Amino acid sequence: MRKIVFDIETKNFFQEVGKNDPSLLDLSLVAIYDSLTDSYSSYLEEELGKLWPILERADMLIGFNSDHFDIPLLNKYYPGDLTKIKSLDILKEIKDSYGRRMRLDQLAEGTLGKNKSGHGADATDWWKAGDVERVRAYCLDDVKLTKGLYDYALANNKLIFKEGGALNEIKLDTSGWEKANDHKLTFSLPF
Repeated sequence: MRKIVFDIETKNFFQEVGKNDPSLLDLSLVAIYDSLTDSYSSYLEEELGKLWPILERADMLIGFNSDHFDIPLLNKYYPGDLTKIKSLDILKEIKDSYGRRMRLDQLAEGTLGKNKSGHGADATDWWKAGDVERVRAYCLDDVKLTKGLYDYALANNKLIFKEGGALNEIKLDTSGWEKANDHKLTFSLPF
């Protein structure tokens, strides 16, 4: 099963587009982990043509808040429909199991003993300041944390989050996470 763990950073904020709709934002960079090649890579907006063949051959997309944010935003640029690829949104799994949302940083600290290297707003500010490499490093770091959470949850059927100095467990049913999806993406680009 080819799994793509991914994250997106943007060039602007919701308040700049006047609505809390990810598809109205502008993408600055996408970072991925590709299980087929066991490698990390990133793509600026003008390089998305190199990303599409990878996504079109993926069996599953894995992200954090990806069903609500990343996929709708990326679909704005893709000539097909990325929702046809099986998706696993770790934040959605947590909300469904635990009843509320939480930050990637809380989960990374509790589960992996690591913290994020910044915040999404920082990445947008860095982009506006022209610091593309800092945005790239930050986005790749978030992909590594998301991959670490996915791997841990798959192996342990739980994630751990830190809140108020205490560690708390979230039980997860991961039994269906890696089951194949019968619905395949219709390739829309000539590869």
